[in-house]
Amino acid sequence: MNKYSNTRPNVLLVVTDQQRFDTLGCYGNPDVDTPNLDKFAAEGVLFENGYCQSPVCTPSRASFLTGRYPRTTRCRANGQSMPPYERLVSRVLADHGYYCSLVGKLHLAPCGPTACPIQEKRIDDGFTEFHWAHNPSGIGNAGLPESGGTYWSANEYSHWLFKRGKKYQYPDFDKMGYVKIGMDEEDHFTKWCIDQAIDSIRYFAEEKRQMPEFNCPPWFYNINIFDPHHAFDPPKRLLDKYLARADKLPLPKYVDGEWEKKTIFQKQDHANAYNNTSTPHHFCFEEMSEEEHRMIKAAYYAMVEMIDIQFGRLMETLEETGEMENTIVIFTSDHGEMLGDHGIYLKGPYFYEGMSHVPLIISWKNHFMKGVRLNTLAELTDLVPTIEEICIGEIEPGVQGHSLADVLTGDKNPEEHRDSIYCEYYEAMPWHTQPEAYGTMVYDGRYKLSRFHTSKEGELYDLKEDPDEFRNLWDEPEYREVKIRMLELLADRMADTVDPLPVATDKW
Repeated sequence: MNKYSNTRPNVLLVVTDQQRFDTLGCYGNPDVDTPNLDKFAAEGVLFENGYCQSPVCTPSRASFLTGRYPRTTRCRANGQSMPPYERLVSRVLADHGYYCSLVGKLHLAPCGPTACPIQEKRIDDGFTEFHWAHNPSGIGNAGLPESGGTYWSANEYSHWLFKRGKKYQYPDFDKMGYVKIGMDEEDHFTKWCIDQAIDSIRYFAEEKRQMPEFNCPPWFYNINIFDPHHAFDPPKRLLDKYLARADKLPLPKYVDGEWEKKTIFQKQDHANAYNNTSTPHHFCFEEMSEEEHRMIKAAYYAMVEMIDIQFGRLMETLEETGEMENTIVIFTSDHGEMLGDHGIYLKGPYFYEGMSHVPLIISWKNHFMKGVRLNTLAELTDLVPTIEEICIGEIEPGVQGHSLADVLTGDKNPEEHRDSIYCEYYEAMPWHTQPEAYGTMVYDGRYKLSRFHTSKEGELYDLKEDPDEFRNLWDEPEYREVKIRMLELLADRMADTVDPLPVATDKW
């Protein structure tokens, strides 16, 4: 019998959107205030090397909710729908008696106003509670009175505001044009997400207290916060706080002219984020002043602090209800944000640290190691097998990630977990690039190689000697052997993405 078979803890999976790994105090950032997440890290396990499997929302989310690679799930791009036969971790847990809930973003199907005028299309995802809101604006603001919307939407955040006599206000641009003033803290999307989760945690705790004879099911709660995804629009109080210190914030990591030696996709986005022909000069790096760069960073950090404040409320609730020791808490993000590094803003077909390296902190009081920082190479594909091994005692067939359970308890040498990280971009934003962008990346803990298969370009970095990834070694003769070895590793990791589920043979 699996040693975890009878544990059945609750699981709280908190996922932010577009948050770099280096935006928390516990990851070494002195310029952003994140006391609650820093405390959480001090009481749990912080992974220094946690990586997403795609630098874009939908394929990354499809991957870490199934434990399978984006190419395997066939959900490789924003605008694609998750195939109905894929099994999310919530569906698996629900099949084993868990009560599963979601709040916020899911994004496993198209989410534009013409694609989903009511709500994104769902597969059999196992969520009994589904408090869906793709983003704060409500995709047309739910058509509520005076909102300007033209149709009804299932965006629950908009309805939450409406019940409180309020409506979503599209953020005002500040004088610089890139940074905006968002909703007040009390009315913020992040707070709404945490409020829904707190209500559920308290409800189940009270049910257990009042009816101890009733075998209340364990729960899985997936919180999906939209911040710090652009627009850069934090609440005014927090924005003002960081703007007051903006002149002391570091500028983006960029060397003049470095984009000239990068791929065609980075050259395009250097001039116009998302290569957006309908909005010329959108986040054009060369046209932005140092003040603008620092203001964007200030707004981004303010959004991160808003997340930290609300995360603190969540942890207080687990303590107050007595559920902390019975709950695995995971904090991560679907991918990063370039934030001006290498002359690029937002996201796209690149695998820099700011894009693919994400925060990953896991805690289970009195069960996992406490206050430990691990250099273990960890993928977000590893979350599903970890959860399943601990919660149900077995890992669903078809899962490709590797369980971190024994690493978290200290029963396994963390260096033996993985020897590499794999990440992919298969035309994940198909409106974005010319030519089409098909790229894959592999990282062995020192060298990172990216190959762009359509443009026949590549990048190779030595992160030990060049942690900021300025010097592209792809064409340097003295790194030929390293390049060959990393290309072989990339080929092996690409082969690993073949679906491990058996192939039907009834027609053969």
